[in-house]
Amino acid sequence: MNRSSSAGWGRVGLVLGAVLAATTWCVPADAAVPGDADSVARPGAAPSCPVVYFDLGETLVHTADDGGIGYQAGAASYLGALRRRHISIGLITNVPPSWGATDAERAARLRKEVDAAWTGSVPFAWRDFGDRILTPRTDAERKPAPALWERAKAGSGRCRLVYQAETAEEVKVAASLGYVPYQVEQAHRPAFLPVGLVELLGRRSR
Repeated sequence: MNRSSSAGWGRVGLVLGAVLAATTWCVPADAAVPGDADSVARPGAAPSCPVVYFDLGETLVHTADDGGIGYQAGAASYLGALRRRHISIGLITNVPPSWGATDAERAARLRKEVDAAWTGSVPFAWRDFGDRILTPRTDAERKPAPALWERAKAGSGRCRLVYQAETAEEVKVAASLGYVPYQVEQAHRPAFLPVGLVELLGRRSR
């Protein structure tokens, strides 16, 4: 990692350390809300700030040994908390480029594949993401190549951007591009970036 990226990680670490010590900012386990039509992102609408992007597999959803797919522990409640705060969210995820000629087509195929294997009692909150589902147009754009994060950044105006994933390599790339990174499911800290901190980040432009 280059020197500027290391400095960025240091600043983020100081902020995260201060906030994660405040346990009142942790997301309650019962925060899931399946509906909330008034606060759902609309396709084509300008995002409100900040924008929180996620990886999908093993970040928001988990694939079991039998191939069934459901929410990762805590993910449904966390998305519900973001929804109630009207915080825009998106996905940055690898799928085969052959799944479609556009992000919309590839996202539709992704939804079809996930829904076909879904075993959770609560459906995945696809509509919360609006049209902010970024997928590779070519194999060269597949993560950890920076292309998808760059495309998401270009479409987010001056919003502060967050990226949450289970893979250290991915959050490092996101950090190097100016995202606030958070590696999920780490011991001794919240599974996801606390919603209170996300709101504070939204008060600062890039």
